Amino acid sequence: MSKICTRRTFLHYIGALSSGTLLMPLYGCNSSSPISIAAHPWPGYEFMFLARDLGWVNKELVSFKETLSASETIELLAKGEVDAGALTLDEVLRARESGIALSVVLLFDISAGADIVLAKPAIKHLSQIKGKRIGVELSAVGAIMLDQLLKKAGLSKTDISIVELSIDKQLQAWKSDRIDIVITYEPIASQLQAFGATKLFSSSEAPDLIFDVLAVREDRLNHTNAIIHIINAHFKAQNHFYNNKEDALYRLASRLGLASRKVPSAYQGLILPSYNNNLRLLSGDNPAIIKKTQKLISVMQKNHLLDQNASTKDLFTNTFIQRLYNEN
Repeated sequence: MSKICTRRTFLHYIGALSSGTLLMPLYGCNSSSPISIAAHPWPGYEFMFLARDLGWVNKELVSFKETLSASETIELLAKGEVDAGALTLDEVLRARESGIALSVVLLFDISAGADIVLAKPAIKHLSQIKGKRIGVELSAVGAIMLDQLLKKAGLSKTDISIVELSIDKQLQAWKSDRIDIVITYEPIASQLQAFGATKLFSSSEAPDLIFDVLAVREDRLNHTNAIIHIINAHFKAQNHFYNNKEDALYRLASRLGLASRKVPSAYQGLILPSYNNNLRLLSGDNPAIIKKTQKLISVMQKNHLLDQNASTKDLFTNTFIQRLYNEN
């Protein structure tokens, strides 16, 4: 899902995780300069845009750059054209390894079935995928899902034909019969199912590997007011989603490219951590999110998606979540 403040390192400016806590002092804490956030359509990211549409985002503090894929978001972060991005945790880890200093400030969602493998109707069992053409965005969650799919089927990459496809190219590839199977997520998943695709495998069978987060460039972490503002807006919109369902579904439908009645299905298989759950996962001497991330790193290293020296040091901070708590 496959695919934001952020993940990168606090490096010299902030205390290290080895000190035993994620609560770190920030330099320039009173800065109210604006930040720009890049994000592609994905249910977990949409509460930020719902907040914007409801008038809860101060345009003097936060602006958005709407992208088509996680790859585009990462490219903008690398160029310094945006300050933060909505990404999956594995994407953040790989971006850090490539030299983009990011730090995770918010957990949007945890995939527990939202990332799925869809197949042509004739393919009903994992035993049938050998020799098939599998469409996948290898730069993102797709690589993790492909690994888990092949592991479950008892196959290796040499047993299938990989067709590398970014999320925005998957529907057309399916319609033109370039692929037999595709590793995907909402809103494209629902669109593919409308063309006859059937579910073969999902992230519910690969738990605690796919997290969507808000990641902020290290050199923008001093813009505390803006970061706290968007985190607060996200949770306000999340509450609106639960408490004013009809209005929220109508507003969410447009960006997701779905009829409002189909929006709830886009959130099936997603765990949406509340403010309190974010605080719990990011805080403490041995934060729960660190253990889960170490599992993810292990899988990525095994599949040569990450160097062996990858670390969780300075990857997360609860500073902004904690400040929000203190202010309320």
